[in-house]
Amino acid sequence: MRASPASTTRASRSPLLGPPRALTTVRRRALLTAATLLTGLLPLGPGSTARAADPARVVTDAPVHSVQEGGTATIRVSVTGTVAEPVTVTYATTGGGTASASDHAPVEGTVTFPPGTPSGTTRGIVVRTLRDASPETAETIPLKLTVTGAAAPAEDPRVVIDAHGLPYLDPKLPVRKRVADLVSRMSPAEKAGQMTQAERGALASPDDITAYDLGSLVSGGGSTPAPNTPEGWADMIDGFQLRTRATRLQIPLVYGVDAVHGHNNLAGATITPHNIGIGASRDPRLAHDTGRVTAAETRATGVPWDFAPCLCVTRDERWGRTYESFGEDPALVESMETVVQGLQGARDGRDLDRGDRVLATAKHFVGDGGTAYGSSTTGTYTVDQGVTTVTRRQLEAVHLAPYRDAVDRGVGSVMPSFSSLDIVGDGRGAVKMHARADMINGVLKDRMGFDGFVVSDWQAIDQIPGDYASDVRTSVNAGLDMIMVPYAYQDFHRTLVAEVEAGRISERRIDDAVSRILTQKFRLGLFEKPYADRGGIKSIGSPAHQAVAREAAAKSQVLLKNSVGVLPLRTSQKVYVAGSNADDLGNQTGGWTLTWQGSSGDITKGTTILEGMRNAGGDVTYSKDASAPTAGHDVGVVVVGETPYTEGAGDVGNGHDLELSAADRAAVDRVCGAMRCAVLIVSGRPQLIGDRLGDIDALVASWLPGSEGDGVADVLYGRRPFTGQLPLTWPRSQAQLPINVGDTAYDPQFPYGWGLTTLTRAGSEGGSLRTLALVARAAERTRSHDTGRAVVTRARLITQARIIAGGGVTPAAAKPFAEADRLLTTGRYGAALARLADAYRAA
Repeated sequence: MRASPASTTRASRSPLLGPPRALTTVRRRALLTAATLLTGLLPLGPGSTARAADPARVVTDAPVHSVQEGGTATIRVSVTGTVAEPVTVTYATTGGGTASASDHAPVEGTVTFPPGTPSGTTRGIVVRTLRDASPETAETIPLKLTVTGAAAPAEDPRVVIDAHGLPYLDPKLPVRKRVADLVSRMSPAEKAGQMTQAERGALASPDDITAYDLGSLVSGGGSTPAPNTPEGWADMIDGFQLRTRATRLQIPLVYGVDAVHGHNNLAGATITPHNIGIGASRDPRLAHDTGRVTAAETRATGVPWDFAPCLCVTRDERWGRTYESFGEDPALVESMETVVQGLQGARDGRDLDRGDRVLATAKHFVGDGGTAYGSSTTGTYTVDQGVTTVTRRQLEAVHLAPYRDAVDRGVGSVMPSFSSLDIVGDGRGAVKMHARADMINGVLKDRMGFDGFVVSDWQAIDQIPGDYASDVRTSVNAGLDMIMVPYAYQDFHRTLVAEVEAGRISERRIDDAVSRILTQKFRLGLFEKPYADRGGIKSIGSPAHQAVAREAAAKSQVLLKNSVGVLPLRTSQKVYVAGSNADDLGNQTGGWTLTWQGSSGDITKGTTILEGMRNAGGDVTYSKDASAPTAGHDVGVVVVGETPYTEGAGDVGNGHDLELSAADRAAVDRVCGAMRCAVLIVSGRPQLIGDRLGDIDALVASWLPGSEGDGVADVLYGRRPFTGQLPLTWPRSQAQLPINVGDTAYDPQFPYGWGLTTLTRAGSEGGSLRTLALVARAAERTRSHDTGRAVVTRARLITQARIIAGGGVTPAAAKPFAEADRLLTTGRYGAALARLADAYRAA
């Protein structure tokens, strides 16, 4: 997905909502403030008050007042500013709505605010609805306001009698029956609305939600309310949901965000490591727990749908989305898909209506991690959105495998890739994934049995060759159910209806798409609870959530080299800290943090690596550029790496490379030339160390550890051991790229799966591998996975020690070593031991 307009649009100023009859004094004040902001009457920001010179204006507490049949709605009308002359508000229920005269008691009258009335004074207008006991869809009663002596509200309020008595509203019925009943009642325009997703900041008017029966809104990266607080998000989304109450069928929105490493658009949210760091942890339980934290913090703000996880198998680290992948091997990616249960809960969807669960999205289907360098035709991108050329066997084994697992796990939605797929021998050439009916309908839905819905990526159908009608027709017929058209939602809605009317898209295809979307809305409990469950707000950024992120940061650290036992540090040592990423929260959280591309600096709540070292009790001297005197220090820690980027903007060749910056190289040279040193690389992909490796005593791949720098300090100071392993092959040079485990020619600086530990000392006796092999084969036969993993880990440490003692990584040792880790992930413990034995002998 992409960025979006600035957050100060009309759509970000939607009013709060709630049953008017149950409003507290504080709630009423909040409603008034929100409604005033909607019409631009007060400056944004907490504590805003009207100035003495402000002209008088009339505002209402909400544009829609939803009541049950027979209930009473109270519309609160307030005056703001200076009332220098009488202000009158004449009101009357009028025709033009869908309610008949028998549905309510007509109301008319006048409210007067005399001169000198204090700003914020409120009067109530009561509208009583009548009960007829017949099942009905929702009916609207417009209330016309005529104002003299002040500016009138931006729109007249409406009272809505809620739909009632219809089967789809009965939570006791099975979801499939509720869906069937609702679809049978929908018009073509209402169905098209459910298939339309707009960017919240691009709404021409908030009432377009009602006018177009929109099914979904999205916040692109950095598309946030003002203020960007949990309450601000909940207020905004509740305001959007309120608009759906004015539609005939009152189908709630499903709001989506890219919460890819925590609720990362929200200031103060817990930011976990990006997927590449989670893959380095090799810990499925941890992947689950980071998903659970993300789900809890996201749902608490009213967002029930997350565009995560990314299940790409990254095959070229020149790709700007490398860090969104768990790694280069499909088995590793599959093992981390426990995150789906962390987000959604039970595989059958029964947990989705909970206030701490969200609908997950498996993206980007399929092959986005395999695009070839130089194949992209999107702007200046070099890799992202390019072409993946594979045989059918490669497609199945590498890129499709993670999606089979996601479907088995009950993932609720799938997002296709921007990229194109070229299957060798099929005669079609490169075809955009959003147009590949053979993959979306044929493989995903039919063969794999996916029963969720497919949502397009940001404006992605525009990349399909042809005119706009052709784009719509091709994508929907290919199997897309909801189309993300952030700015073109009106055109898309009209075009989709026209294509159906012309018979170019079948009603059956539309009904299938809408049924899939509605099924997930029912499972999410949105029909019963469309508004934010704010009870979870207190957990956002809580110590418990920070503890999960801290553990993840610690377990993501990969110790690549540790000569003379530099790590772990001791608090008694005088430590000289330098480098661009030592004290930069934005750099260590990376892209997709607060904004689409992310940014450097103190952008959110968290702890930098430097602060974590100080919190650990370290005796630390900090000099970012290493210009401070180095004398008198026992050891240096230089934290270097990348600055944030996202998607193709981060592609190598698009203003990026894999080299350290000149300033970082200078800091490494100065510190490591003066003392024993450890270099930490904070980055979304491997960086080229080259001939500097010999001058570095300890080297750590820190990836993008998130908001909890304390976790990095935990392993630096030995509070936790280093246990991470490389989820990607670490190349010697850019000329080797792409390089991956399983390649015929394989000569990396560090192989896939490499990772030293400070947990235990590994022996160097090759004979012990024979004993471990016997245990490994037995564990494989009996499916004793804990034993199997422990045995292979022990053998890996022995083999690493042998490789280091033999002078370092060689091609002969690297290839079987990397392949052993892949075999371990798939539970083939005996074969993994055999390959480690090969690596040991070759070292």
